[in-house]
Amino acid sequence: MQLHELQGEVVRFAEEREWGQFHDPKNLAMALASEAGELLALLRWVPTDRADEAARGDLRPSLADEIGDVGILLMLLCNRTGIDLGGAIAEKLHRNALRYPGEGVARSFRTTGE
Repeated sequence: MQLHELQGEVVRFAEEREWGQFHDPKNLAMALASEAGELLALLRWVPTDRADEAARGDLRPSLADEIGDVGILLMLLCNRTGIDLGGAIAEKLHRNALRYPGEGVARSFRTTGE
């Protein structure tokens, strides 16, 4: 399913339940922050050197659930504000590429890491 189709499904789901009255940008942003906090809480006490293993193992179902909540709320916020999620991501990647050119960043990490 394409991103815009998935966003349409999310919006229809919320509309069928008449949740739009609760979905102003402020409330959606607060809910998004709360769900991101729940995602963070899952990994809070996992040692850094075990984070990949934990995320692919026992924590994976819970992480997927919280990531789903974050994604749903992000799509609802984009819909409410008229922001194209794919376009916003593409534009941010472009600005980041200009700000952090790949070779220059990799070289600076190698230099400082030695």
